[in-house]
Amino acid sequence: MSHLTLRDRDAIVTREGLIFRIFGYSHPQNAFICDAEYASAKIFTSNDPRAPRKGGNQLFYKFYNDEGLKLVFSQFPQYTFFHEMLGQKVVGVNQADVAEARKPSERLQALVGTDPKDELHDAFQRVLKITLQGSGLSLKNIGVFGSMLQGFYHPAFSDIDLVVYGKKENAKLRETLEALYSDDLSGLRNEFGTDKAMRGKRWRLKNYSVKEFIWHQKRKLIYGLFDDAQSGRIIKTEFEPVKAWSEIASEYDPEARILRKGWAKINARVISDSDAPFIPSVYSIEPLEVLSGTREALEAVRVFSYMEEFRLQAQKDEKIYVEGNLEEVFSPKGRFQQITLTYCPRYYEQVLKVTP
Repeated sequence: MSHLTLRDRDAIVTREGLIFRIFGYSHPQNAFICDAEYASAKIFTSNDPRAPRKGGNQLFYKFYNDEGLKLVFSQFPQYTFFHEMLGQKVVGVNQADVAEARKPSERLQALVGTDPKDELHDAFQRVLKITLQGSGLSLKNIGVFGSMLQGFYHPAFSDIDLVVYGKKENAKLRETLEALYSDDLSGLRNEFGTDKAMRGKRWRLKNYSVKEFIWHQKRKLIYGLFDDAQSGRIIKTEFEPVKAWSEIASEYDPEARILRKGWAKINARVISDSDAPFIPSVYSIEPLEVLSGTREALEAVRVFSYMEEFRLQAQKDEKIYVEGNLEEVFSPKGRFQQITLTYCPRYYEQVLKVTP
C-alpha cells in the first residue's frame, strides 16, 4: 500500500476484522494512534443490545467503555506500539497492517451520488441539504462517520453522524445550526434543549453534575435531533469537528518526553479556544489559583483533553475549573506544563467546566 495520510475520524480495517478510528492528528512515522471501535463477530461477541452491527452478510459488534482496549492488548498486541513521548504502549496500527482505509469525505460522496435506498439514507440527504443551504458550505467540507461510514448502519435505528472539516467551516455551521434549532419548520432541534437527553442514563463523572453537563452541551450546538416526518422517527444527528489538512501540525516528537507531576485542581482563564472543537481539545490558559496539588500548576500553559465530554467546553475569556493530571512536556525545543484529561485510573474525577 502506498503511503497513507489519515486524520481524526478516518477508519482503518485490519485483516482480522478489527475497525479502528484514527485518533487525533499527532502520530509516529508510518503508524497511527487509534481507538478500537468495532470487531467482526468472528473474533468478538457482545451481550450488549446496543452492540450488533450488520452489513451485507457480515456481523460486527461495537465496543463500549474499554472493551476494545482490553481485546487489543490481550489478543491482538500487534495493534499496539511504544509511544516514546508517554513511555508506554498505546493502541495503534502500523501502516503495513492496514488492510483498508475508509475516509468520511469519500463515503459521503458515494452516499450523495446514489438514490436513497432506505429511510436513513433519505433522511441523511435531507439533513445534508438543509445544513448546506443554510451555511453556504459545500460537499467538500463534509464527511460521514460512524456506522454509515462502515456500511453497516441500521435504517430504523442508526444515527446520522457528519464530519465538518475546518475551523472557519465549523464556526459557520454552528452559527447556522443555532438558527435552524430556532426554526420550528427546519426539522432540526438541539438535542440538549431539555434534560430528556440524559434521562435514564448512568452518570459517572464525580466533579461534574448532569445539570452542568446539559448546560455545556446545549451551547456546543453540534448535537442535534432531526424530526423526520417521512419515517416518523426522531434521529440523533451529530456534526463532528475535524481539522482541515492545512490546519494539521503533528506534535509527535520521538525525542520529547511527557512526565506526570501529580493530580492538580486549578481555577484558570481561557486565553485561546481555537482548538477547542477538535480531539484532542486544546485550551490555552492563564492559571489563577491552585486549589490542590503542586504549585507548578501555576505554570500550566494549556489544558489538553482527549475526552469528548470536554470538547468545545469553554470559550475565550471564560473562567474555568480544571481537575486532572499535571504534566511536564520537555524536548530539545524546550519545556512547558499542561493539565491533561485522558484515559487514566482517575478518569471519572477529571473535569473542565465554566465557573462564574
